[in-house]
Formats: sequence, structure tokens, C-alpha cells
Amino acid sequence: MPKSCLVDSGVLDPREEHHEWATEALLTASQPWLTCEAVFSEALFLLQVPHARALLKLVRCGQLQIAFNLADQVEEVLDLLDKYNDTPMSVADACLVRMSELVADPLVTTTDADFLVYRRHGRQSIPCLMP
Repeated sequence: MPKSCLVDSGVLDPREEHHEWATEALLTASQPWLTCEAVFSEALFLLQVPHARALLKLVRCGQLQIAFNLADQVEEVLDLLDKYNDTPMSVADACLVRMSELVADPLVTTTDADFLVYRRHGRQSIPCLMP
């Protein structure tokens, strides 16, 4: 079982086609779940009020932790955005790719197939849990 569960915004969105799968995947994943500011912001923007409150509760209780500081990793994230400018890569995706390079034994939980294209450390596939 991976030590670090990195969570993408699609996994947090109840309107997502694979939300039931995502809920089950998170329930079996190691905790706390980790994410970045960009995913948190994106998810809050996408969610309706009751679901946004549930997301805030997950952060407040520490089950979902914002464990990435973009200011500390801005050059690396910008390099990823340049590298994948034809995909196109979002800032949230770039931050998750960078997080996968920094945390021990990462597993990105996502519904975004672009993570099959992205590479960590230049050439390594990103361990992902997808529907």
C-alpha cells in the first residue's frame, strides 16, 4: 500500500462520472490524503455549497492536507507547464506531478487520463489509481 495518497480535484467532485469509484478508492487509501493549493482551489470552485462545506471539513479535521507550497516549487512547476504545454497541463496537475516527485511512495488518485502521459523525474510514470 502506498504511503502517500495524492488527491486530484475530480476525485472530490460528486458530479464526476466516477465519483462512486473515487469515494471507495479514498476510503481504502492511506490517510491523511495529500493535495496542493491549486487542487483545493479548483475543487472549491467546482463544488456546490453542501459539498464545498464537506471539503472544508475534510481539511479542518486533517483528513485532507494541503501539503505543497507552490512558492517553494515554482520553478519546477513552471518547467512542467512548459514541458506539457501541448497537453495542456493545468497548474493543479503540475503541482501534483511535482508532489509525486517529493513525497515517499506516491499514488495519485485521479480521474484525469493525462496522468498516464505525465512523467515524474523526467521519465518515470506516475503511480496512479484511476477508474
